[in-house]
Amino acid sequence: MERAGDILRQNHRELVVSKRTLEKAKGVELVRIKREQANQALCFCSRPFVLCGLPVRRPPQNQLVYQRRNGQFVLQITGHPDYGLPFGQDRIVPIFLATLAVQQKSPIVRFRSAGEMLEIFGMHKGGKEYRRLVSAFERIFGATIFFGTDQIRSTARLVQRSRFNFLREAQIWYNREPDQPVLSDEFENVIVLSDEFYREITEHPIPTDLDAVRVLSASPAVLDLFMWLSYRCFSARGEETIPLSGGLGLAAQLGNAEYARPRKFREKLSEWLRVVKAMWPQCPAAISPDGRSLLVRPAAALTARSA
Repeated sequence: MERAGDILRQNHRELVVSKRTLEKAKGVELVRIKREQANQALCFCSRPFVLCGLPVRRPPQNQLVYQRRNGQFVLQITGHPDYGLPFGQDRIVPIFLATLAVQQKSPIVRFRSAGEMLEIFGMHKGGKEYRRLVSAFERIFGATIFFGTDQIRSTARLVQRSRFNFLREAQIWYNREPDQPVLSDEFENVIVLSDEFYREITEHPIPTDLDAVRVLSASPAVLDLFMWLSYRCFSARGEETIPLSGGLGLAAQLGNAEYARPRKFREKLSEWLRVVKAMWPQCPAAISPDGRSLLVRPAAALTARSA
């Protein structure tokens, strides 16, 4: 007797739903329910990585510089020669650090274990996940960030630019020197954020839905779009039109260099929007009828009680 699952895989693959897909569907439904109940849990993002996404996929090994532009904002990241550029799920680490910094109101953030971070973001615990998390921290720790803002005021141009590292000091579970001084007796892990990164977080904290981040942690392209839309719709003053391609287009802002062809990017964007709207049905973003732009209108991804 063949098992039903084997028969389905052989003859009706379209009816087979993976465990991961089921978990994601349940997570999406939870996000919708909590939003309707005005019971969203918050986490926080830093402005540079909402306006300009990190690479979605691993860059070539010999590429150590990455740049994205969003209107007057430009983000440039230089990776460490030994670890490379941050990419993919690495974007969870800055969200985790920004959230702790806002909650603890200090540039010195403390957490008990690596498992705490995996649990907060709904990631499975195991050797593979721990190794991936270690690599993410190494790439984030080693990266240098350049974030600039160009603004026109009357006839003068105001240029605000800052080059900084994420972290100034760290005592963390995977890399302990025998003679390293203990930074805390109570917590296993203590990270001291750089002054520039902490200032950016405290001056421009961007709240977002923690459960949505959990659901999308393994889908960085959709996560970037969700956070970008949450911020852009909240700050919109009316209907706004964002071109999909070109130097100031959406593709140049998000971390999706592999979708350089407008048609391919438009197809992927349509897929990502369906996921976003499954969690946020009132999201007013839509691709324009001519397929060249994204239209956004004022809206709030966070309910009043959560925000």
